[in-house]
Amino acid sequence: MNPRHLLFCSLAFAAACSRPSSDAGQPSAGALVGRGAQIYTQNCLSCHKENGTGVRNVYPSLAGSPAVIGDPAELARWVLSQKRPDSIPAGRYPTQMLPFAWMKDPDMAALLTYIRSNFGNAAPPVDAETVAQSR
Repeated sequence: MNPRHLLFCSLAFAAACSRPSSDAGQPSAGALVGRGAQIYTQNCLSCHKENGTGVRNVYPSLAGSPAVIGDPAELARWVLSQKRPDSIPAGRYPTQMLPFAWMKDPDMAALLTYIRSNFGNAAPPVDAETVAQSR
């Protein structure tokens, strides 16, 4: 593991371990993104790579993807249950998204928020309620 990646993982882990802010019981934006980075590293990095570019013609890029920056409920359905968004044409990639329905709603929200705010993306965060409604 290169030192930059190790530093990033350490910072992400530290942010994930931080306590939620006391206002409204919601985690801070930094904690949410930190937790999302940790989940991404553990579950998504092998296919979508460290920089989110995926593998050409095998795994889609997350950078600038209409599915990632578009409707967060549609993205949640894809990651949770393999329901491919209309913005990603069927047959474009030979691989199928693994289902992550086992993931808890707050963790899925953190992951989706992370990918929507990294890799050059600047989409709004996703909350656990949106994930729950997408199941």
